[in-house]
Amino acid sequence: FLSALLTWQARTMPGDLPAVGSFVAADYVVFALMLLVSAAVGVYYAWVDRSQGSTGDFLMGGRSLTAVPVSLSLTAGFMSAITVLASPAEVYRYGAVFGLVGLSYIFTVVVTSEIFLPVFYRLAITSTYEYLELRFNRATRLMGTVLFIVQTVLYTGIVIYAPALALNQGGFDMNPLRRHTFWTLTVGGTFVWVSVYGINQAQVQRYLSCKTITHARMALYLNLIGLWVVLVCSVISGLCLYSVYKSCDPWTTGQVTALDQLMPYLVMDILRSYPGVPGLFVAAAYSGSLSTVSSSINALTAVTVEDLIRPHIDLSEKHLSWASKGLSLLYGALCIAMAAIASLMGGVLQAAITIFGIIGGPLLGLFTLGILFPFANSKGAVLGLLSGLVVALWVGIGAQIYPPPAAMSRPLDLSTAGCNFSTGFSNWSSTALRPVLADSWYSVSYMYFSPIGTLTALTVGVVVSLLSGTRNPSSELEAA
Repeated sequence: FLSALLTWQARTMPGDLPAVGSFVAADYVVFALMLLVSAAVGVYYAWVDRSQGSTGDFLMGGRSLTAVPVSLSLTAGFMSAITVLASPAEVYRYGAVFGLVGLSYIFTVVVTSEIFLPVFYRLAITSTYEYLELRFNRATRLMGTVLFIVQTVLYTGIVIYAPALALNQGGFDMNPLRRHTFWTLTVGGTFVWVSVYGINQAQVQRYLSCKTITHARMALYLNLIGLWVVLVCSVISGLCLYSVYKSCDPWTTGQVTALDQLMPYLVMDILRSYPGVPGLFVAAAYSGSLSTVSSSINALTAVTVEDLIRPHIDLSEKHLSWASKGLSLLYGALCIAMAAIASLMGGVLQAAITIFGIIGGPLLGLFTLGILFPFANSKGAVLGLLSGLVVALWVGIGAQIYPPPAAMSRPLDLSTAGCNFSTGFSNWSSTALRPVLADSWYSVSYMYFSPIGTLTALTVGVVVSLLSGTRNPSSELEAA
């Protein structure tokens, strides 16, 4: 953000697009120091806590944390390289209307705090998917766990891939096919982020580690301030990018191969004469990823231990603790491997929200069904989840194969008229035949994938439950 604000002073020839060079020794030193410090912190706490014999201590911090550190953790987990690199690129390409997503954060925090948090906290569970077995049956819990693991591994792969790139208009339009409008960003954004903050293990696990529900609620609301600060910085950074490069676009001219590389390009362009500063920027991008990756791996470990190992294998707490640490290592390697797939999914911000929509949307519908509809039963839960997943996959995969036309996404005008050099680039568009649904169903805004999955799962679940009879509630859940 600060780098972008220097652009008006640093660029004396705004029409030029020179080769921006690469890291110098000082940059590598700064970057390496960040990695060493991060590794040292992990090794230190691994040694200090080596006598931990409880999975609850390892995964939940002994449920003794207060609001402030948890709120900072929630914000740091959100502040991944996707935020540092992809959000400014989104503003550069499609405008500052993206900032309206900040309104969805308000609804997200309120819904999470008042609907989902009380249920999970009173049950004192480690995995949110334990609730599904208490509410429905073990099969539903298993389905939810598997979907969460798939979603988190894919998303974490994107988070890991995003910083590697650094080394490499809306209004109140009601049209659901528009990429960004007031409604897609607030309504669609609310569904997306409630599926993250309301039911996603990586986030829920944080505030379940608080010592009281009051501290958990305070952590959520303090986190809201952090989310807004991050969003404002991202939007301003994107506007700075546009002000500098709108007349000589590095993406069109081939100076960068992906829009998500624009922030690193800007930093190298204007600050290459200050050794170490570009390295600091890349270190910040990787630090953002490390915070997200660590929480994702911890959440994957928690659900695997609680949902797949503990119910089926009789192990002592000490052995479960060792199993948790081994699983953390395994999931870390798997997420790194999944980063390769992320390179095939286009812009990392859209890819991340697409994953949350396709998988997180139906899961949100499943949890909402259980919490808000007392008559819902396991048949409705399973069929609702499967229906929501199928419909969300249908629209999501269709949109990936047949991207919406420019008239729907309405990108900002980018030009090369101000460049002081000639290039061999050319713009082209595909003339391949598009199916009937390509310009309607497959062109729906990616922000609506989550509402589609959620509402489908919820509707089918309610209808099937009503047709098949009322549920038989679990005694454990009723007691809670």
